[in-house]
Amino acid sequence: MKPYIFREYDIRGIVPEELNEQTVHQLGLAIGTYYVQKGVKKITLGRDCRLSSPSLFEGLSAGLLETGMDIVDVGMVPTPLLYFSIHHLKVDGGVQITGSHNPPEFNGFKVCLGEASIYGPEIQKVREIAESGSFTKGTGNMEKADVVTPYITYVTETIQTGNHKRKVVIDAGNGVAGPVATPLYKGMGFEVISLFAEPDGRFPNHHPDPTIPDNLKSLISKVQETGADVGIGFDGDADRIGVVDKDGRIIWGDQLMIIFSRDLLERYPGAKIIGEVKCSQVLYDDIEKHGGKAIMWKTGHSLIKKKMKEEGALLAGEMSGHLFFAERYFGYDDAIYAGARLLEILSKTDKGVRDLLAGVPDMVNTPEIRIDCPEEKKFTIVAELAEEFKRDYKVIDVDGARVLFDGGWGLIRASNTQPVLVLRFEAETESRLEEIRKVFMDKLQKRL
Repeated sequence: MKPYIFREYDIRGIVPEELNEQTVHQLGLAIGTYYVQKGVKKITLGRDCRLSSPSLFEGLSAGLLETGMDIVDVGMVPTPLLYFSIHHLKVDGGVQITGSHNPPEFNGFKVCLGEASIYGPEIQKVREIAESGSFTKGTGNMEKADVVTPYITYVTETIQTGNHKRKVVIDAGNGVAGPVATPLYKGMGFEVISLFAEPDGRFPNHHPDPTIPDNLKSLISKVQETGADVGIGFDGDADRIGVVDKDGRIIWGDQLMIIFSRDLLERYPGAKIIGEVKCSQVLYDDIEKHGGKAIMWKTGHSLIKKKMKEEGALLAGEMSGHLFFAERYFGYDDAIYAGARLLEILSKTDKGVRDLLAGVPDMVNTPEIRIDCPEEKKFTIVAELAEEFKRDYKVIDVDGARVLFDGGWGLIRASNTQPVLVLRFEAETESRLEEIRKVFMDKLQKRL
């Protein structure tokens, strides 16, 4: 078993070279033993639609059962419904088999202890158990449960729609969102046009990652062709959302956060709202301007969920479209639910999505820029650059170095999941953006 499949937030590798029935059976024994050590007796187990997921399910469940773990098989479901199943069925944890937004040859496992996803050192504990070969022995039982019906019921009952019944195009990208989002939004009273709603692990139409503009082309053209009010795209396991307005322009994760935070702060003045280091400065300014308390935090869904609990924050989000609602919901990232909340807001106004961003200054910014960097060097380079920048600039170092300039900022951080450095720049003008980018790139080039 390759040690590098144990990542920061999940266990992930290429099938069948790194993940196959043998390694995954061993992984089931290791996760089961980890659970037994933590006092866990019963978990839920779900999977996405990747072609390798059924065989990985067989291998993993066999290992788990041999440690005495009782399993509730919730079937092929989005990752957020696996999280929902832990709350709904009152079990002690859960595992989702999913490659998320990674290429089709990948698959992996998101592991929950109680209601929280494990990450970092806890994932390494699973690796240590797997490598030790010393596993708990027992005989577990497996049963099946439907969580899609109770999920749709729960969301429908907690969302209060207004009188403006909007037309929405959804693009599930042949991931697992389609069979849940389509009936949910229709049941809420919206006119729904579905693209690529049929789960197909070959992803024949486009890759399901709505953070890449190329993957939104079909959604954009269908919104324009049908005169829909909004388009919603999902990643493969439906924990990340992408949105386009009626003109087909992309609304990025931090812009969605502005829409949701404005709505939330009308009900909860002074509420704490968390963004991550890649989010635009206008998000933090807008939260404060509307009476909220803005908190900038580290990138990563597990880290954000933990911070939300610590702060009692009601909303959090990432540029990548992970959105977390703790008001009327459970505080985990759920793109289908985020879509429902956006439709709820639109149903109470005759304004378009873009109009909900009125008054937000237009900034010039880059998407995430990813630069290959060896695993063993990436954190050192970022730490050295942070120290160098601190001599002349204000630096926010909660996650990498976000350096504040007059009229803009630049960020460099090490990816937790890949051997890359992630950069992003934002400024009031194109020329200022280029000046800031040049300062960063000159310093970085010397170290690469």
